[in-house]
Amino acid sequence: MSELRAAVVQDDVTGRVLMLGWMDDEALAATRATGMVHFFSRSRQRLWRKGETSGNGLHVHEIVPDCDDDALLVRVHADGPTCHDGSTSCFTPWLWRTILRRQAEGAEDSYVASALGRGPAFAARKVGEEAVEVAVAALAEDDERVVSEAADLWFHLLLLLRSRGLDPAAVEDELRRRRR
Repeated sequence: MSELRAAVVQDDVTGRVLMLGWMDDEALAATRATGMVHFFSRSRQRLWRKGETSGNGLHVHEIVPDCDDDALLVRVHADGPTCHDGSTSCFTPWLWRTILRRQAEGAEDSYVASALGRGPAFAARKVGEEAVEVAVAALAEDDERVVSEAADLWFHLLLLLRSRGLDPAAVEDELRRRRR
């Protein structure tokens, strides 16, 4: 086996870092030959193509080595979510990852699982309630209260996105689009 190089995978359009994988010479050659990202799996000790089981492949736009040629930037177009948990990126905020994990676990005592089980209408009502509470706090209460209410709003907005099957990355993409 040849030396492994870190391969940072980046969305070609948004610039979002999607994941980190490892490439040996065989993975790099397969990636260049097929136009689909291949990695060397350190746990399975074999070559694998990203998306071979999920169908969420990564189409190569460009491969750029770093200055020492010991790491690669792989700019891609993704067929779907890159992360195994269904997120656009493996580098998602901790709160989003927590929501996904609690939904998957489905524990009866989990507020997240319960709220998501009630559907988008429940989450939408909570977003409305929390937005009003943020506005009231901003006009009449101290900064600590504003932060507390904003945290509630932020959390419930993420629940609403999840209840609709949306990823927060879609909101980032929309804001990036508006900036142009």
